[in-house]
Amino acid sequence: MTKALSKTKSSFYRRLYVAHLIAQGVASVPALIEATGMPRRTAQDTITSLAELDIECVFEKSEGERHNIGHYTIKHWGAVDPHWVADNAERLRQALGYR
Repeated sequence: MTKALSKTKSSFYRRLYVAHLIAQGVASVPALIEATGMPRRTAQDTITSLAELDIECVFEKSEGERHNIGHYTIKHWGAVDPHWVADNAERLRQALGYR
């Protein structure tokens, strides 16, 4: 039996995994929900909380669109090594129980 993740570790892993997905082009709330199965509010809150890890994530609005149509982009990873996250993305996904 695998030990359950602590709230702190699951939050940290979720932020890393969401940043990885955004960097890979899964860059909207609906796309994140589809890729992971997480609730909309969790996806939104996780994107917002990336700043707490000094991961700079910005929303880029699509040209000519009237509403908030666009995508997120990771501008800077702060102290996080994006190569480590990419290399361990599958382990993070499994630990979080995502699709």
